[in-house]
Amino acid sequence: MKQYNLSSRFKRFSHESSLTLKLGLPVIIAHLLQTLMQFVDTIMAGHVSSHDLAGLAIATALYHPVYLLMLGILISLGSIIAQLFGAGKQQEIVTNVIQGLWLSQVLAVISILILANLEPVLYLMGYEPEVIRVASDYLQALCWGMPPVFAFLVLRMFSESLSITRPTMYISLIGLGVNIVSNYALMFGHFGFPALGAVGAGWTTSMVHWVMFCAMLIFCLKASMFASYQKFIAFSRPSWLYLREILRIGIPNGFGIAAEVGLFATVSLLMGTFGVTAIAGHQVAISVASLTFMLPMGLSIAISIRVGQAKGRGDYVGTRYIGYAGIILSVLIMAVTATVFVNFPEMIVALYSDDPDVRSLAVQLLYMAAVFQLSDGMQVGALGALRGLKDTRVPFVTNVVAYWGVGLPTAYLVGVYFNFGPVGMWVGLIVGLSIAAVLHSWRFRVLTRRLLSQPEAKKSLDDQLLQMNPD
Repeated sequence: MKQYNLSSRFKRFSHESSLTLKLGLPVIIAHLLQTLMQFVDTIMAGHVSSHDLAGLAIATALYHPVYLLMLGILISLGSIIAQLFGAGKQQEIVTNVIQGLWLSQVLAVISILILANLEPVLYLMGYEPEVIRVASDYLQALCWGMPPVFAFLVLRMFSESLSITRPTMYISLIGLGVNIVSNYALMFGHFGFPALGAVGAGWTTSMVHWVMFCAMLIFCLKASMFASYQKFIAFSRPSWLYLREILRIGIPNGFGIAAEVGLFATVSLLMGTFGVTAIAGHQVAISVASLTFMLPMGLSIAISIRVGQAKGRGDYVGTRYIGYAGIILSVLIMAVTATVFVNFPEMIVALYSDDPDVRSLAVQLLYMAAVFQLSDGMQVGALGALRGLKDTRVPFVTNVVAYWGVGLPTAYLVGVYFNFGPVGMWVGLIVGLSIAAVLHSWRFRVLTRRLLSQPEAKKSLDDQLLQMNPD
């Protein structure tokens, strides 16, 4: 019997993992393509001038917290739509999408008001006037892309929550092509356009956002797979009833993401106390770790979608299995990247720097990154599962405690106070991520146990195993 149970559980894990990976792979590729756009901007700015590169880096550092906060609010719409899809409520889905579009434009206005007025902050930070000009003009140009990028996110959540994830991948590929060509024209002054330097990258990014939004809008309105939803499209004013639900889930989710990003940003700032080599080595290692993070990050969206759909149709056993399978799959994927970090660190850092001191430190930090790859995979996978259950408030508190209550003090204590330097700072990252990973996973266990204890839980594990193995 035990052997049967073990074999059945493994088959179920393989089945659920393959479905999650199939759904999540296009999302992962889309994330990597969007990260590649930022990489292209940085590389091209570096070929203009050091002031352009510095201005772009500073502007990006200011833009990302604002963008990620709004992103966190809007992607929570995905869990709402996924549960409605599982319950077969098509009209409710369309209503939530329309309300999400209203909210996206409010968030766009808030973002514009913030990004367009950061020049005084730049002067307070003491940067060179030319760097401030580049950063400020870049952010001004970026403001024009806020309305479409947030509207695109809503339509993307609509499509992906119905398990239609490939369009985002294809549209991101189009965006990358537009990004490269437009950067070439606007940054360097080709095809009759003026040479705008890094500021041209800001205009290009806004242009890419408009292209991606228009492409996704046309797809949602014209694709036959959305035909059953198109009949419910009608103008409706903002409704607090729906907006409140989106914000109830989205605001804690957005600030939860900000708490994690804030830890990494603060550690990066503290690296400045150890000198230029420490900053450079840290930047190399964190860039590599950020790239591999896109794998479980994309997978977490697929986990959220599938968990939400299962809960929406009342399949609570499936809800738990899908969540656990997704978390384990995220850890396994990051175990592969950790293995690469451990076995090929010199080869990886050689792509970023020729300085022997920088490379030596970056190799040490990659070993540390290999340790927290597993924790990072677990925590983001568990967060995706919790988001699928519309649970974001407790995870937000968990993130604040894990990252700011424990992770940051540990980083300062080990790195600065006990003088272990950059490696000691990364101990804080490992501790913070590990605590978050354990607590998020435990939270998912508690919530799914509650679901299974309800009398309306539809399917037993044995029934589902028999469906998978009718013979």
